[in-house]
Amino acid sequence: MTTTPPLAGLRVLDLATLFAGPLAATMLGDFGADVIKVEHPRKPDPSRGHGPAKDGVGLWWKLLGRNKRTITLDLSTPGGRDTLLRLAAASDVIIENFRPGTLEHWGLGWPELSAVNDRLVLARVTGFGQDGPYARRPGFGTLAEAMSGFAAITGEPDGPPTLPPFGLADSIAALATSYAVMTALHARAATGRGQVVDMAIIEPILTVLGPQPLWYDQLGYVQPRTGNRSRNNAPRNTYRAADGSWLAVSTSAQSVAERVMRLVGRPDLIDEPWFADGTTRAEHADELDEAVGAWIARHTRDEAMAAFEKAEAAIAPIYDIRDVMNDPQYQALGTLADVPDPDFGTIRMQNVLFRLSETPGSIRWSGRPHGADTDTVLSQAGLTPAEIGALRAEGAV
Repeated sequence: MTTTPPLAGLRVLDLATLFAGPLAATMLGDFGADVIKVEHPRKPDPSRGHGPAKDGVGLWWKLLGRNKRTITLDLSTPGGRDTLLRLAAASDVIIENFRPGTLEHWGLGWPELSAVNDRLVLARVTGFGQDGPYARRPGFGTLAEAMSGFAAITGEPDGPPTLPPFGLADSIAALATSYAVMTALHARAATGRGQVVDMAIIEPILTVLGPQPLWYDQLGYVQPRTGNRSRNNAPRNTYRAADGSWLAVSTSAQSVAERVMRLVGRPDLIDEPWFADGTTRAEHADELDEAVGAWIARHTRDEAMAAFEKAEAAIAPIYDIRDVMNDPQYQALGTLADVPDPDFGTIRMQNVLFRLSETPGSIRWSGRPHGADTDTVLSQAGLTPAEIGALRAEGAV
């Protein structure tokens, strides 16, 4: 990098595990924050062993732990508590996802943290928030996907509610948490004081589901499962091409819907009274899907893509990760980055989330070994070798 990253000088203590809190910290680290990942000395972050591994090394951690320095600290010990307070005194943000009351039990609640640093922002990321009847329940993204209404509207009409095969709610909560932290930091610039961010994983996913609460409040309407179809427009579905490939078509705009029907040889449908509105088109989805599906079935993926693009109609191939890795648009954007790694030489992963023209982010290193930076970080915090040795003897690091 030739410029100073926008979050340079910001120090973040990442106390969280699986997955929303750590991913929020990763996003801050990508743009220059000094993120210190704090793990238990004997129980590393579970993401180190989550999912596929190579040569015994978990790959998920390489992504989630990038741009973070790693230390070990047992916060339940007196030495661990005192050391965290020393680190907090020189930090800007703490991100944690312990069950409500855990930090308080250790003597590390907001009164103690803000007493050593009243400019601190404490982001608390839990399944159900800090208050309410469910606050102390174990909370995972899967529960949020179930309770937000997401699963209820996902899947085929005659099939079961469907959960995503990845951490959707956690990832949305991570985005929301990084936004909340930056909002709190901006407020600090005006007030001079930090504050607590209370992030419940069940809430951000509900926000991105759209106006469901409003629909129910005003109309009593409960959105059903519609598979790949939409109640707001048609044709909108996935269709299989002659070569076995799958393609997705969207006609959210009326002009696009008309272009699609002309392309597939059914301009007569455009003159139907119901075709002039997306909602009424959706009521005739069977007929529209038959027209589009039959046309695509007679063409290969490349033929269909070329014809739709020429007609200025919206279409996209259904990719798996092999397609993503080789797609020229992703390559032009730099969406995937080659990152030097001490274990595997060079590894490819998602790049930083967005591009800034003047102060870009970057991946400076991949996820580091458990506790690799403990001595360095504690020494920088003012602890002597003897004090660090005493912490080791206590089992605090």
